[in-house]
Parts: sequence; C-alpha cells; structure tokens
Amino acid sequence: MRYHGMVIRPPSEAKSYILQVSYGCSHNHCTFCGTYLDKPFRTRKMGEVLEDIALAKERMPATRRVFLADGDALVLSTRRLVKILEELQAAFPQLERVGCYANAQDILRKTPEELQTLREKGLGIIYIGLESGSDEILENIEKGATSAEMIEAGKKVKKAGILFSVIAILGLGEQKKSAHHAKETGRVVSAIDPDFFSMLTLMLVPGTKLHAQWQAGEFHLLTAEEMLAELRQVIEHLQLSNCIFRTNHASNYLPLRGTLPQDKEGLLAILDVALLRGQEVLKPESWRGL
Repeated sequence: MRYHGMVIRPPSEAKSYILQVSYGCSHNHCTFCGTYLDKPFRTRKMGEVLEDIALAKERMPATRRVFLADGDALVLSTRRLVKILEELQAAFPQLERVGCYANAQDILRKTPEELQTLREKGLGIIYIGLESGSDEILENIEKGATSAEMIEAGKKVKKAGILFSVIAILGLGEQKKSAHHAKETGRVVSAIDPDFFSMLTLMLVPGTKLHAQWQAGEFHLLTAEEMLAELRQVIEHLQLSNCIFRTNHASNYLPLRGTLPQDKEGLLAILDVALLRGQEVLKPESWRGL
C-alpha cells in the first residue's frame, strides 16, 4: 500500500481501505481547492494497483469497504474500473461496498449501461462536490460544470442504483450572494434528491486562487455566525424524500446530523439556538481543519 502526495476521503470512509487508482484530479481548477496542487493528474499503472490490492489482502483480509482515490476515480475507463472492482471482490470476501469521488463530467460520459455494470461489480457509492447550486458561483469558482449538469449526473447515478452523496460548501457566495447561494444549493440538492448530503465550511488554502483573491480584498469570508445563518437557509430550502444529512466535517463550526425531511424542523431549531448563543457553542477556530 503505497501513497503519493496528499490523499483525502469523505468522513464516512474513515474505516475504509484507501486505494489510489489515479493521482490528483483531472479538473484541478476549482479556485478554493488546494488538495492536489502538489501533483499533476495521471492514472496509476494497473500493475501497481494490483500489487497494492495483493498487499492489502495480506494485511487487511477482513476489509469491508474500499475507497478509490484520488479526486475523481470515475474518470478511469469502465474497462479499467471493472478490472479493479473484480480484483477487490476476489481479494476481500467480506467486501460490502466500494466508493469513489467523481465530477459531473465523469458521470455524464458513462452510459447508463456502464454505470449499471459498475454497480454490479461492487461500486456502491459515488461522492460529488456540488459546492453550490448557483451557476454564477460555479462559474466564479471554475467548477467546470453547471447546476443542470450536476442534476443530470445525480439522477443518472441514482437510476443506476448507486448511492449518491452530495457535498456543498458554505461561504462561497460571500455576504452579497449568501442568500442566493443557499437558495440555489437547496434547489439543486432537492432536484437531485440524493441519499446523502453534507456541507463543509469554506477554509481558505494558501496557494489557491481564492486565497489570493481574499488577500487582494476581492473576496470576503463570512464570519462563523454568518456561515451558520447560511446553513440554516440551505436547510430551509431543502425538499428531500429520504436523505441522511451531516455537517461532521472538520471544517464545520457546528456538527449536525439527521434524516431529511423528518428531522428538518429539529435541525432548524438547533441552529436557532446556536445563532442566539454564538461563539460559546461553536467549534473554536483553532480546532477546524481540512
């Protein structure tokens, strides 16, 4: 099990075996993201991937979950992904689920039949960084996808029977577009109706375009209380059928958990109390991280 550069995974994959099948991110232009600035994108040699699976089989034979890194493993060809999934199934008899990050373009390039094949081979969940439902904000952060493409991609994954997890980021709209960011994010997430939805809180990373814009006074970061107020607005605008909601990422000021729609009013009530009490109930700045 060899790793190159920074390797990240969703909080829900904390106990998963992380297998790098590619390095970096094929898009790697998002203005807020510094995760893969240290390595250009490239797919990993299949021989190396298979060697790592064999090594993990020896060291962790009881593995139940695997996460395919780095930033968008679904960019690999379906043929290559099928080979990897088959090797994982053979190596780990107790394997329950394989997950990966993807972007909208990765998903839209796959045919429905390809996605169904990947599901049959063990791909159980796909995570996508929506970031915002606002097309204006998506363009500003150079996401490389529109809200309509995000919705289409999400519905495509769900139709294939693969669990879909959406991630958005508080604070991307600054103060002037905070309400717009919240409303549009709620709209798009509701249209997708994902199985999981989580929100992170913006943290500026040195070396990124957004950090440079902030230093130049061209971008203004929300306060902790403003981030919380924005989160409340997002939840207000959500209309979901059965979605597990979390704000358990290290960047967040207030960890929340619930299932929507049934816990919506309870989550809003918690946020109302937190907004009244302010800093005394929020995570200290020094405890936040990426």
